Amino acid sequence: MKRTVLVSGGAGYIGSHVSVELSQAGYDVIIADDMSNCDDTNYKGVCRITGKEIPFYRMDFCDMDAVSRLFASEKIDAVIHFAAFKAVGESVAEPLKYYRNNLCSFMNILQASRDAGGCNVLFSSSATVYGQASRLPVTEESPRLPATSPYGNTKQICEDMLRDSVAAYKGIKGISLRYFNPIGAHPSALIGELPRGVPNNLVPYITQTAIGKREVLSIFGNDYPTPDGTCLRDYIDIVDLAKAHVCTVSRMLGSGMEDDYEIFNIGTGRPVSVLELVKGFERVNGLKLNYRFAPRRPGDVTAIWADPSKAERAMGWKAERSLDETLASAWAWEKHLAANK
Repeated sequence: MKRTVLVSGGAGYIGSHVSVELSQAGYDVIIADDMSNCDDTNYKGVCRITGKEIPFYRMDFCDMDAVSRLFASEKIDAVIHFAAFKAVGESVAEPLKYYRNNLCSFMNILQASRDAGGCNVLFSSSATVYGQASRLPVTEESPRLPATSPYGNTKQICEDMLRDSVAAYKGIKGISLRYFNPIGAHPSALIGELPRGVPNNLVPYITQTAIGKREVLSIFGNDYPTPDGTCLRDYIDIVDLAKAHVCTVSRMLGSGMEDDYEIFNIGTGRPVSVLELVKGFERVNGLKLNYRFAPRRPGDVTAIWADPSKAERAMGWKAERSLDETLASAWAWEKHLAANK
């Protein structure tokens, strides 16, 4: 029996890659997105890669009536929630924008799931919930420290909302996946990260600088207590990350869950510095980037990387693609965009 998975925010960066992997794994996928932070490039790319016309709803998940209508019109076995604002720096400058959108949209998903008699809910969480961890790598048992940004705080609050809803409402099961730093693009170069305006994430700024769209790349802070003075992160290939969702949905829809609410880290377990990533991009793609060091950015932590062993033990998932492959795919995607303006 085929199962249907709703992907909120499915026209965005992570959502589009997850939609591809779910479809190719045999699930019926429904994409819903308000298109506030993307155009239809990735949605069209998903359809091309899969060879299917994926059902699409243009809607705002902060609109409870729209969410209720969607759940009433489709039989949804699981929902993966990506529809949220995600820029750390912007959240510091505009906290109310982030609290209103990120919390309201997920609350509506949970209410619709309850009203429908239950649903499997996979929440797109983040390593930001760990804050500036005192011990690395972080495990799922590491304490959630006070968030260093409103964005990170919305992830903590949404995790709590899911945990409490699972405990209170019959039929709702939930899993939070704590992502580390997704980068790269699909090997086809038909979908990838496509920020509107000035990128907030590192790799699209790198590729836009390499292609000449940005004059200079700023590396925020070179005085951190790390080997080269720049922040340490756990960069995970977007396709590896997407495949983790297929494993998770299978676990939710089968009989694999040990508890009705579970948490998994999704990362590589390998720390890479910002400067190391920049130099790796240059090496892999035979390019020289114009970059400079800038003051530290509010909300950034010094270092964070995962212990992803729980996901491997429980779901048989682990990151497989090399950083070189990932950085090559990011550049291929940027060149595809430039060639198809």
